[in-house]
Amino acid sequence: MSSVELEPGVDVRHAGQRFHTDIPWLDSRHSFSFGRHYAPDNTHFGLLLVSNDDVVKAGAGFDTHPHRDMEIVTWVLEGSLVHQDSTGHNGVIHPGLAQRMSAGSGILHSERNDSWRLTEEAEHGEDVHFVQMWVPPDTERITPGYEQLDIGDQLDTGELTLVASGMPRHGQDQAISIRQEHAALWAARLPAGRSVQLPTSPLAHVFLARGSAELEGADVLDTGDAARVTGSEGQRLTAGTDGAEVLIWEMHAAIAA
Repeated sequence: MSSVELEPGVDVRHAGQRFHTDIPWLDSRHSFSFGRHYAPDNTHFGLLLVSNDDVVKAGAGFDTHPHRDMEIVTWVLEGSLVHQDSTGHNGVIHPGLAQRMSAGSGILHSERNDSWRLTEEAEHGEDVHFVQMWVPPDTERITPGYEQLDIGDQLDTGELTLVASGMPRHGQDQAISIRQEHAALWAARLPAGRSVQLPTSPLAHVFLARGSAELEGADVLDTGDAARVTGSEGQRLTAGTDGAEVLIWEMHAAIAA
């Protein structure tokens, strides 16, 4: 990781520019190179390595697989996601419940949508829609860990809400913790016309999970769009007529080239 000195600017990446994985049980949009999708000029932004916008069909999901040395934050937009891992943690993640898994020295986990309901005609299930984000830890080979926290009440205020942080100035009692002292994740559910300010930081990644919003000094962002902001100075983000749900990474370092 390295310190950041960049000229102020905004690079808008529209939803349709993302890589796309489309298989029978998964519809996934990748903001950065992921899996078989690779572009050498789009491997990460700042400390953010992965930002996947996933829709998983009922009864399906990611079977048990390994991770190492990664802080993984999952944010559910609709439906529910069942998590199980090799350290004995398990839980059901739903909208408003922040979740972090520290892969550390090595962990196995699975994530599945087990939503099913039986009617007289057939079995039906609801899709689960979530965003999963990865940042590298500031310390390698830590003991794997898991944390979740319901922040739905804070989100209902329409204010920018701290979701996850490893930054010492944020303390440890208002969000889930990540082992990355140079990064924090914020979220907001904005009613129409409501504004929030971006955190002041060398790097900020703004993702419109749904709805639309106007970012000061840039284009209107629609669902699935992202803005890669350098030299963030508290620009205002204002929700459109249908409101917006936004995820913002505040970053004070970058992955070394």
